[in-house]
Amino acid sequence: MIDHEHDLASVRDATERLLADAASWDNASAAEPSRLPGWTRGHVLAHLARNAEALVNVFEGRPMYPSAEARDADIERDAPRPLDVQLADVRATADLFQESAAAPADWDRVVELRNGVTDRASRVPFRRWVEVALHHVDLGCGYELEDLPEEFVRREIDFLAERFAGHPQVPSTGLRADDGRTWTTGGGSEGGPVTVSGPAPELLGWLAGRRDGSALKTEGGSLPQLPPL
Repeated sequence: MIDHEHDLASVRDATERLLADAASWDNASAAEPSRLPGWTRGHVLAHLARNAEALVNVFEGRPMYPSAEARDADIERDAPRPLDVQLADVRATADLFQESAAAPADWDRVVELRNGVTDRASRVPFRRWVEVALHHVDLGCGYELEDLPEEFVRREIDFLAERFAGHPQVPSTGLRADDGRTWTTGGGSEGGPVTVSGPAPELLGWLAGRRDGSALKTEGGSLPQLPPL
């Protein structure tokens, strides 16, 4: 069962961790490349701020972004800003997100996200947690997948396994973490079944496109090639 209040608290905690790490940088550090191709750390921070605003739009029944082009243009516009401006924007928009989520609402209602994707409003706080937590790792500032809360790792693997279930490019795939937890995904293409096993953070990194899967073990075939998220 989704507990949106718990997830909102987790978003606050994740945001504070990210801001605390970034507060030690200078402007040159913010302009350094992130782990995302073509994006600096400034791009990541700008994206996080604009994403918070976009999710407020979702809560309040407006389109998440005016268009894909406008989303990308806003990130490019804001990426070169001085670090203090970036961090103030991330904090202010994070507060705005929390304020919007605190308004009385039907958390069972269906809301529309990007590209026609729909979900229940109660799942939006976890989606924001994903944005903050994974992009903290993308900043390349010493916060790694292994530092993510265990609950987050499990739930994001749940989410991504469901997302790739039946995908036409992914063969039937079993996932097994070293602690014994298992998932199934894929099944929409020929081949398999394949079992992929390893530490849960490595499984998450592979599913989320943050690691190449070379630290994972496979049985029954080669490591499936996952489509981009």
